[in-house]
Amino acid sequence: MNRPGTAIRLLIVDDHPVVRDGLSSMFARDPEFEVLGEASDGAEAVQLAEALRPDVILMDLRMPGMDGVRATRELTERGSDARVLVLTTYDTDSHVLPAIEAGASGYLLKDASRDELLRAVRAAARGESVLAPSVAALLMSRLRTSAPGPLSQREVEVLQLVAAGATNREAAAKLFITEATIKSHLLNIYAKLGVNDRAAAVTEAFNRGLLVPRTPEQP
Repeated sequence: MNRPGTAIRLLIVDDHPVVRDGLSSMFARDPEFEVLGEASDGAEAVQLAEALRPDVILMDLRMPGMDGVRATRELTERGSDARVLVLTTYDTDSHVLPAIEAGASGYLLKDASRDELLRAVRAAARGESVLAPSVAALLMSRLRTSAPGPLSQREVEVLQLVAAGATNREAAAKLFITEATIKSHLLNIYAKLGVNDRAAAVTEAFNRGLLVPRTPEQP
């Protein structure tokens, strides 16, 4: 996450030079952003991410060699602090779900407006998740049909940590699982509880008796 008052540092990853040039020029015109570098494939993206330590990586999915999903997974496994924001033309579940599961913080389509893209990068730099409307709808639909049952014990554990104020990264560390797995659990929880965000999930869980408020004596 970038420090307040400093430029958001970007790494742009796309196999098309015209796309990279266009994105670089767009962000270079705004002093709020700093483009540290460009990569034409996933392997180069991983190398540059470790060398340049960007705040946000704009990641294409379909690239020769190492694709965007594999690069995102590699960055997640290496413990990179960079937030990966997928920017692609594909919004089918065969593209969206693997990217989110690999650790992507957000998923946007290339037909997004300039303002939408700038807002998404700012949000990603703050540690927030950003999804294109069509992608959010797809995920909710997919999860509601595939995970309609009660919360699992692990999902309750995740929700307890969220209710206590833990971030995804903190929850992952406490449960000895990856941050991407926490995100996957949260999406399942949202679908099962019929909500759209963390706060609503916690509220609904208390309403259903799935979580019990702590008493003042509890640590």
